[in-house]
Amino acid sequence: MQTRTLGKNLEVSAIGLGCMGMSFSYGPPPEKPEMIALIRSAVERGVTFFDTAEVYGPLANEELVGEALAPFRGKVAIATKFGFAPASPGEARWSTLNSQPAHIKQAVDGSLQRLKVDAIDLLYQHRVDPNVPIEEVAGAVKNLIREGKVKHFGLSEAGVKTIRRAHAVQPVTALQSEYSLWWREPEDAILPVLEELGIGFVPFSPLGKGFLTGTIDAQTRFDGSDFRNSIPRFSAENRTSNLELVALLTAIAERKKATPAQIALAWLLAQKPWIVPIPGTRKLERLEENIGAAAIELSSDDRRDIDRVTAQVSVQGARYPEASQRMIDR
Repeated sequence: MQTRTLGKNLEVSAIGLGCMGMSFSYGPPPEKPEMIALIRSAVERGVTFFDTAEVYGPLANEELVGEALAPFRGKVAIATKFGFAPASPGEARWSTLNSQPAHIKQAVDGSLQRLKVDAIDLLYQHRVDPNVPIEEVAGAVKNLIREGKVKHFGLSEAGVKTIRRAHAVQPVTALQSEYSLWWREPEDAILPVLEELGIGFVPFSPLGKGFLTGTIDAQTRFDGSDFRNSIPRFSAENRTSNLELVALLTAIAERKKATPAQIALAWLLAQKPWIVPIPGTRKLERLEENIGAAAIELSSDDRRDIDRVTAQVSVQGARYPEASQRMIDR
């Protein structure tokens, strides 16, 4: 697979693998050995960039990724995140933001153990904490980089002002935020500042949490523990409206002899050379399909055609429930 560079010198595969869904959010997780095999299959197929977080599980996803990638130390890059904590000690649900420097240090020490590494390749602040100045957060990560526990600093769902302030203290290697053909808000202000500062972009949910694959319709029923049940964009009514976008994407995919998911990923790759999407999956066939998108070249005419047809659709529904929306930095 081709590689891309995030920031100044973090070289990774053009398409990464988001591992959250292997143990969190999308219904009951598969058996651990099955997911270990899937992650190792990704490495065999050229993927060198893997995304996790301490809150996924919580903790279980880092343990899974650490065990799966143990044989490949030095050959892959692992990104993880800090910034959430349980509201009280021992509570299973991690719903409180906490980016206090002491907590960051504690979180990193735990992540290093679970990931079985000496240093974290890319450490993101998972969400901006309004109670901690971003300069203090960046300074804490800067110290961890000096100590050799972290190699690169990242932000997730951060706004332009936050990005600039953090970058002034410790250069930011990558921003991770949602970006896809059904969520294009980053184009307005975020992408220009990333290009100006030399920061890479890692889109999560590049396939719209599965919607852009063409495998979900208004009749699809999600498991009771699947977080998409709480997302307004995934209500049956909104899914019915949003299927128009998938239909247009499918028509373009048929002309290119590709799948809708591959076109959605190829479109992201074509936007900027420093964009590295991280689609997640639990299935080998989907992994191979996603990886195949890296070989699809979209001409300028293709991209104009995609922009033209998708502009005809107004996507319905918020991308998060209200409580989650409040955690997004503007």
